[in-house]
Amino acid sequence: MTIFKESKTILFLSIPLIIGQLGQMLLGLVDSVMIARVGVTELAALTLANSIFFVPFVFGMGILTCISVRTSTARGRNDTTGARSVCRNGVYIGLILGIIIFTLAMLSSDLLEFLKQDPDVVRKSRTFYIILMASLIPGLVAVALKNHADALSRIWTAFWISMAGVLLNVLLNWVFIFGNLGAPALGLEGAGVATLIARCATVIAMLVWFKIDTSLLDWTPHKWLRKLDLTETKKLIKLGLPSGLQSTTEVGAFVATGLLIGRFGAEALAAQNVALTFAGLAFMIPLGLSIALTIRVGERIGLGQHNKLKTTFISGWLITLVFSCVTAAILLTFRHELASSFVKDAPVVISLATSFLVVAGIFQLVDCQQVASIGMLRGLEDTTIPAWMCLFSYWVIGIPTGYYFAFHRGMGPVAIWWGLALGLTVAAILLGIRLWKSLKHEARV
Repeated sequence: MTIFKESKTILFLSIPLIIGQLGQMLLGLVDSVMIARVGVTELAALTLANSIFFVPFVFGMGILTCISVRTSTARGRNDTTGARSVCRNGVYIGLILGIIIFTLAMLSSDLLEFLKQDPDVVRKSRTFYIILMASLIPGLVAVALKNHADALSRIWTAFWISMAGVLLNVLLNWVFIFGNLGAPALGLEGAGVATLIARCATVIAMLVWFKIDTSLLDWTPHKWLRKLDLTETKKLIKLGLPSGLQSTTEVGAFVATGLLIGRFGAEALAAQNVALTFAGLAFMIPLGLSIALTIRVGERIGLGQHNKLKTTFISGWLITLVFSCVTAAILLTFRHELASSFVKDAPVVISLATSFLVVAGIFQLVDCQQVASIGMLRGLEDTTIPAWMCLFSYWVIGIPTGYYFAFHRGMGPVAIWWGLALGLTVAAILLGIRLWKSLKHEARV
């Protein structure tokens, strides 16, 4: 009964987070479907640019998870001053990090030619890539603001603002990709412009909400333009940097698989995009649960309820297992229908995407468990060792195995995904063991 009650609490906390993550992923799905109408090469270019973009974006998102941890702990202690400091300095971190990443992207855009991808794909992706990187600046600021709101259990308002941004992006895609309402038809670049505008609008909406909602006045900064609190900033970076590196190792592994698969041609890369879109859509459920588990564990620590962590851990694992079984069944049962929903007259792309979805359905079971364990470890402010575990699992085990069987044993691009599945399995085992062992330490606190 205790596990049942805890599961209900976690589910109530996670539902808007899951829907919000699904909404963000649906945005990528809409982008892909709309760009697929322009052409297969444009779809491959979208995949290439998004693959590179998501590495620094997820790195920044990983760092900014420190806001969820620090704010939820401050909330458990009823520390409004600490919460305001976390929010302000977290936003500064997101803004500075976004500017640095965009500057580096501008300076290194010519390096796309050295990724050994189809020349037409590289040429078509360059301008879109630059615009997309510019949108990372407001994107990270929005993440910082949303993490703070989520940790204050103001999840639904933050969710609706994020969803409004998603819908705005879809509308602007229709305007700028195809040249509606008198706008020029920009094609792939139009998708980038739409994303940039939508992310800026989301930041503005979040700041306005923080300003006018009287119930948030004690918990959000009264003045934003203050100098960095170096003590709080150091705490945030110390906690967030390993989380950013851990997130980057996993997403970087998927990006590496995309670059390796790109060596098999534009059709293979387009198939990777189709399969990865649906696999990523399924992954948003455990990702939302992981964020909720981070907040829940942080609350437990803030309230001094260390003896109740075991119940939270078991409940988190069980909920994640149920959801992963459902998403695995969907991907395996409807793999052909899902693959053919993107492209109609490209049988090679459909066939490869179907094969990728088989692997995706199988690795759902372990991928979901490892991300749940990461979320709970993050709530314990245990981020450094888990980051090294992920690095070992993906880059020492997963990627080399996939590369060997794809290129040296002639098993083709699907073998790269099987190698990734092996890496995810190793990560799930290592992280699960570490989380369970942490109970002994917390029991002594």
